[in-house]
Formats: sequence, structure tokens, C-alpha cells
Amino acid sequence: MSCHSASADPSTPSTPTPFTLPTEAEISTVTTVLREAGHFPAEARMTYVGLLDPVRGQAQHAAEADRRFRAFVLNKSAGTALDIIVSATHSRLDSVAEVDSTTQGEFPVMEEEFELVEEVLAADPTWQEILARRGLPVEQVRVAPLSAGVFEYPEESGRRILRGLAFHQQHESDSAWAHPIDGLVAYVDVTNRTVDQILDLEDIPVPSEHGNYTDPQLTGPVRTTQKSIEITQPEGPSFTVSEGNHIEWEKWSLDVGFDMREGLILHNIAFTEGGATRTILDRAAIAEMVVPYGDPSPVRSWQNYFDTGEYLVGQWANSLELGCDCLGDITYLSPWVANNLGEARQIKNGICMHEEDASILAKHSDLWSDVAYTRRNRRFVISFFTTVGNYDYGFYWYLYLDGTIEFEAKATGVVFTSALPNGSSDFASQIAPGLGAPFHQHLFGARLDFALDGGKCRVEEEDVVRLPTSETNPRGNAFSRKRTILGTEQQAQRDADQSVARTWVVSNPESLNRLGEPVGYKLHPTGLPTLLAAEDSSIHRRAAFASKALWVSQYHQDERYPTGDFPNQHPGHAGLPAWTAADRNVDGEDIVLWHSFGLTHFPRVEDWPIMPVDTVGFKLRPEGFFDRSPVLDVPAPASGGHGDCCEE
Repeated sequence: MSCHSASADPSTPSTPTPFTLPTEAEISTVTTVLREAGHFPAEARMTYVGLLDPVRGQAQHAAEADRRFRAFVLNKSAGTALDIIVSATHSRLDSVAEVDSTTQGEFPVMEEEFELVEEVLAADPTWQEILARRGLPVEQVRVAPLSAGVFEYPEESGRRILRGLAFHQQHESDSAWAHPIDGLVAYVDVTNRTVDQILDLEDIPVPSEHGNYTDPQLTGPVRTTQKSIEITQPEGPSFTVSEGNHIEWEKWSLDVGFDMREGLILHNIAFTEGGATRTILDRAAIAEMVVPYGDPSPVRSWQNYFDTGEYLVGQWANSLELGCDCLGDITYLSPWVANNLGEARQIKNGICMHEEDASILAKHSDLWSDVAYTRRNRRFVISFFTTVGNYDYGFYWYLYLDGTIEFEAKATGVVFTSALPNGSSDFASQIAPGLGAPFHQHLFGARLDFALDGGKCRVEEEDVVRLPTSETNPRGNAFSRKRTILGTEQQAQRDADQSVARTWVVSNPESLNRLGEPVGYKLHPTGLPTLLAAEDSSIHRRAAFASKALWVSQYHQDERYPTGDFPNQHPGHAGLPAWTAADRNVDGEDIVLWHSFGLTHFPRVEDWPIMPVDTVGFKLRPEGFFDRSPVLDVPAPASGGHGDCCEE
């Protein structure tokens, strides 16, 4: 497979704009300001650093940009958790707020705490005895450090707890996920480095068959049938990158951002028409992701991970490789994040950008005029991949020639495993002899800050309506549609419904197309199930955003994450349910759409030992935003691929 070429990371502008990617120097400035102010002593740890969005209405000119960063500083020795804002532009401490972890939640899980769980357990006599009884050497036991959630343990409130499930790694390159040590779970206090409790419920045989997916004995001979696929653009790509991260491609323009919590952020998404730049979205990002498991057994009924809010998916972004992760004429961006010591760390080639063919854009062979018309589609792709524990996720944003915006999540990696000695379960699939994979969901929360033509918006729900046979429908063939204005935040908490082809239309009543109708965009959901846990469950309280496919809120600068700022060990009802309780007006206001969507995963035999990609996402398509098709000026294809031209 030919990988073709990659462009160097575009240089960062000497004078950053409000949307320029964070720099190494800025992260160092934040750390220095905090140290000089006495808020970041050597024993403290920085659990998050991120660039704040500019204040709404603030001038966007580079010379006036005040680049403000938010930092979470945890000092376990002093027992303090500080939420701090620093101006990197002016080397100034702007605000300091102490966070009460008993009511507000804990700061995100830190990298150094991953290994700590296994270390603490390996030194614990009870743990050693349990493993010895099972015939397992301590040094061959890996422990997955898993966020704790909030359950019937009041003694855990205000303490940093991780839970551990164990796996037997038979040798250094062995996939430990093939050998779960079931019937056993440990609760560890990672602040005091103590074991709170160990549930040793049952000695279940450890599955013995390996899952080493690169082992020649398992793979068999590698295929030799694949011929090279070469993707080349001799004249270079059709997009340009300026100011470090400002993109222009085929009438589209946007600024590509990156955050160690959210990952990719798209700012200022606009489309140029008739010489005018028309804003569509001020900001688009996947603001949360949760993976709730459906096994009610005591060993794993607590398994629910907020990969974005608890683990920070952005900081685990992979360095992408040409020809493996990205194919074609690639331009990379290499974002900077901070480690727990406040040091800047670059994710080399963390963001991949390219354009690719997207099949047919429009086609018609007219019988009357004898006109044969074909135009090919292409799309601009912005992506990154992250690894969070056993799973790997690709986050892909697509921009199309016709004004469509699409998001696609790609889930792959290794499924979380359990022992299944009887070969069947109501809550897990058997994927190999004696090996199970509990049922679970991958639920994503998109935050879409709309600004159609820069104005205030409204949202309407559109359903198809079946009509009965009647005097006005004598042959029974009629169907229509119904649009309902979602006027307040409570009214705008909606479920998807495939049975009525439900979509949601965002429009700007103050900007009209040539037919006199408000310009709009339509959200097309996939309509798959949202959160399946019971309404009175802990995870339902903590991940309420995922219980509805749509929320609409009035814009507020501080309302950024659908689960609130600190979901780790938060008891729940933070974020969207708290904000929308005020039931603010969202008809003709500055609004934010929150779209929840995801996969419900009943693992297959074919998902083992490594899972082929599964996908889910949504589309935003223009709905009266343009006066007519925006692709009439797309030229006919220049080449049929092997010499022949595509002719009109």
C-alpha cells in the first residue's frame, strides 16, 4: 500500500490568535505562574491544562487575544484541589477556586495512578494470599486501574478511589485480556496508597487460550493477495493551512483546535458563498464519552467509565503514521499538552488532515434533454486516534462539498473480558472457550455551538406523519411531516425515533433564503439506543446527558461539559440536568445543541482477539441554508483513472 506523502507540521504563528493551538512556551508559562504563586509545589500534580475559549463577543484579532488557560492542580499532601485560570499572554494569575471533592467530584485520573493500583495490591498480604491460592504469581498479574464511580460506600466520599480487575499475563508479550482473573475485585485508595477492600467471591478458572493477535500460530500465513493502492495528488492537496491551524478547503474555513480532555475541537466553521463568509458553527467537539457495562454481578456492576471526563481522551492521542493511520497527501498537526508535572509534551503527528474521494456527488442521465451529468464528491477529513485502556477510538470529522458536516467515531481495540466457564450468560457473550465479554455501550456527547449566519437560532423537531385513508387521501398514499418548535430547555430534551424518521432542524429566523424561509441545518441522528441503565441507577444520575438523544441549552460560557466539570466520583445530576433545570428559553436565542449517540455492543466471536472497527456518528446537512444546490460549480471529473476522461 502506497502511503504517498506527508506535509510538515505547519509553523505556529508568531502572534497567536484566540484559536491557535497551545504552544510549549504557553504551557511552561502557566506552570511558572503557578509555581511562583505558590499553588504548584513539587509534591503537587497538574491533572489538566487547557486553553479557554475567548469570551463571547471578544475581538478576534490576534493583537488583542488574551490567551487564558485553565489548570487543575491536585496536592494530595495538603489535601487541596485547585481550579485555576492563568493568562499566558500576560503571565498573570486570574483566579483560584478550591474544589470540594465530596460535593463537586474528583479531578481526572492521573497517569501515575495507573501503575499505583497494581503496586499497592502487589504489596498487600491479602492480595498475595488470594493469588497464591489461585496458583498465580503476583509478578504475572496485571491490574486494570478503573474509575470508581459512586456507590453504596459513603467512606469513599472525598477520597480518590480506583477499582482494579486482574488479568494473568503469562509472558511479556502476552495479551493479558485473554486471561481474566474473575470473581475478584479490589478497591484502592490512591492518595493513601492503601487497599480499602477486596471482594474475593469465587475461584473461577482463568481462561487459558491466548489472544495474541500477531502470533503466527494464530494468524496463519499473511495474505499475499492485496495489490497496492496508491493515492496521489501530483499538484498537492486542495486545502491550505495558515496561522498554524486555520484551514481553507473548497469554500470551507475553520480553525482546528485540540484539548487534552476533549481531543479535537473545530472552531469557526464557515462556508463562503458569493464572496461572503457564512458562519455555521462557532464550536464543535465531542465533549464527553461514557462506557457503561451491563453485568449486574458484584464484581463488575460498578463498571462505568467516562473516557473523556475521567481519563481525558485527548492526552492519550496516538502519534499517527503515514500509510498506517492516514493514507494519501497528509498534513499533520502536533499538539502540545501538559503532563502531571506541568511539563509540556508534544503529541507528534497527533492530528491528521487530508482530502479523499467520496464517490458520486451528483449524477443524472436525462431522457428528454439527452444531458448526461456526473460529478464526483470529495471530503476533507480531520481525525485523531486515542487509546484508553483496552479500547482505541478514532474521532473523524468530515466536511463535504455540498455543505454536509459529519462526525464518525471508530471503535476498535480489545474488548474487556470476563471468565465464562459455563459458556453462556445473560449479560456477556462467549468469544473464546471459557472467555466472555460483558455487554456494554459506547456513548458519545457532542457539543454543537450553532451560529447560523452569526445569529440567534431556534430548533424544530421534524417527524414524518402517516395519514389514514380519508376523503382528502382517498387512495391512502399520502404522508406528511410535522414540525414542532422546541421552545424551552425542558421541552428540548428529546429521544430519537427511527419509526418517524425524526430529525432536528436548527434555523436562524432573522436570516432568510431566496424563498423567504429561515436558513437552517438539520441534525440527522443514527437513532440507536441511548443509555440503557435504569433511571434510578448511579450511572444514570452521573451520565444523564446520555439518557436523551438531544438537549438544547441557552449558551453560557462556563457550560462546556455535559457531565459537569468534574465527573470523576461525582454523585450525579451535574452538567446538563442542572443547567436545564432553569428551563431557559431557547427559541431565538444563542443556543447550544447537545447530541448523544452511541453503540450498544453485544460482543461477537469475530471481535476477538482484536476488534475490527465499528462506527457510529451523525450528520449535519444544510436545510434551506443555500438558495439552491451549492455544488453546481463543481467541475466534471478530470480523469477516469486510467487514461480516459469523463466527458459531459
